[in-house]
Amino acid sequence: MRYWLTLNRQGKAGIVLLGLLILMALSAPLLFAGDPLAIVGEPMLRPFTDPAHWLGTDRLGRDVLAGLFYGARTTLLVTLSSAAAALIAGSLVGLLAGFLGGFADNVLMRITEAFQTVPGFLLALATINILGSSIPALIIAISIGSWTQAARVTRAEVLSLRERDFVAAARILGQGAFSIAFREILPNAFQPAASLAAVSVAAAILIEASLAFLGFGDPNSVTWGTMIAEGRAVLRSAPYLSVIPGLALVITVLAVYLTGQALTQRGGHVQQDGRERIDG
Repeated sequence: MRYWLTLNRQGKAGIVLLGLLILMALSAPLLFAGDPLAIVGEPMLRPFTDPAHWLGTDRLGRDVLAGLFYGARTTLLVTLSSAAAALIAGSLVGLLAGFLGGFADNVLMRITEAFQTVPGFLLALATINILGSSIPALIIAISIGSWTQAARVTRAEVLSLRERDFVAAARILGQGAFSIAFREILPNAFQPAASLAAVSVAAAILIEASLAFLGFGDPNSVTWGTMIAEGRAVLRSAPYLSVIPGLALVITVLAVYLTGQALTQRGGHVQQDGRERIDG
């Protein structure tokens, strides 16, 4: 409660919106039992004309509201998983590069730079072509193109932390190199990389939607990108088929951004206080 009161209005709005999206994702099987891809009514029903289908139906007669709820499940599952995988992988690479230094640092940073030269969307597209269109493949594809920033931020933090007094004290007490790296340095170096989570999730949402829009999403799952692509063919006569999932994407990215800003602001104060206690 105390933490909630310290947030600004934008941060509170972001957390509320993100909470509603998570609630949508969790409640989808309860509110819409059965297959969301099943035909349930007359095709091309407009929103608010049929009480059984509040947001209407698409060209095949599938419920748009059910697709919106199940699309939230797919979007949050893919993007949160890929962002977490990218953050963990990048943090480990940055930790090893900064702590080991020398040859290992050069090799790991050259690999990082090689990945950075290719746009993340192209890496994801190439990975999907190799692994096929499925939820696990989407998670791997998106995370492959988004781990480099976390690696660089973690490495920079580790280079600073490894010279601190508490690291020297751990060496004197006889702790091994990897014990110091993972138990002493990584917890303190993880916060700056974690502050990138909001940016990674927002980027992952857009990449996942773009892949689905181009037909590279999981054909057995409902996604907002697929819904936008299917509505493109009848954009003039039924714009709601693309506008509704498009608005859902905009709201989701905005919610993630605002939540990330709030958490980063709070995390910065916590990290500063923690460092003062460590150095003291």
